[in-house]
Amino acid sequence: LLTGFLLQVGHEPLPPTVGRNVLGRKVLYLPGFFTYARHIVEVDGKRGLFRGLTPRLISSTLSTITRGSVKKAFPLEDMEHVSNKDDVKTSLRKVVRETSHEMMMQCVSRVVSHPLHVISMRCMVQFVGREVKYSGVFSAIGRIFKEEGILGFFVGLVPHILGDVIFLWCCNLVAHFINTYAVDDNFSQASVIRSYTKFVMGIAVSMLTYPFLLVGDLMAVNNCGLRAGLPPYAPAFTSWIHCWRYLSAQGQLFRGSSLLFRRAPIPASPFPMD
Repeated sequence: LLTGFLLQVGHEPLPPTVGRNVLGRKVLYLPGFFTYARHIVEVDGKRGLFRGLTPRLISSTLSTITRGSVKKAFPLEDMEHVSNKDDVKTSLRKVVRETSHEMMMQCVSRVVSHPLHVISMRCMVQFVGREVKYSGVFSAIGRIFKEEGILGFFVGLVPHILGDVIFLWCCNLVAHFINTYAVDDNFSQASVIRSYTKFVMGIAVSMLTYPFLLVGDLMAVNNCGLRAGLPPYAPAFTSWIHCWRYLSAQGQLFRGSSLLFRRAPIPASPFPMD
């Protein structure tokens, strides 16, 4: 939990090491997930790995409860009836209706759970500056409300929602078109392939929408009084679009997406190349 977020923030307390790529050339690798986790344990003890866990669990619980409540209040069966084709090749119209319903549930649950997500991010990022500004859920709620007002609980919400919406539509529509037009019914394993299409597309699309997750998480801690959200660690962004443009210009829109093999930018002449 903590390790992944610190990689997103760009906190690199450990030096890169020299390794070799698949072509045998020397390259610089930043410490991977497990090396980084060992560093956190050395600094904070094992409990340090679970910074921000309580608000994150509350956020996940709120999200689950909200989705269930919305689903019960607006059941899919009550929506406009669509014609039923065979069980495998669902009509495009039905896919659109189901995705719209899923999008509504996801957006509402995201709004409800986001304040606890913000608190979780801030609890974790205190590792960078060794701060104790956010020490508990209730004290954090009071501090954010006092310093930033209601809007402080929803910083970074827009890119998160955009990422969720783009993910749902791309994943569901692409999976539908692949199952309908690319998988031949005469193929003996057609049903098996169709059952895994959406899962595979989810992995692929999540990689494309990762920048929205990154920007949303960075905005949650930016300019909130913590060291990791202020210069020189990061500019004080005026909006999530400003953050996106900054990361894009730095070539960092996918920062933290890889946990194991993390290439470091190559300096002028760090070592003789083969």
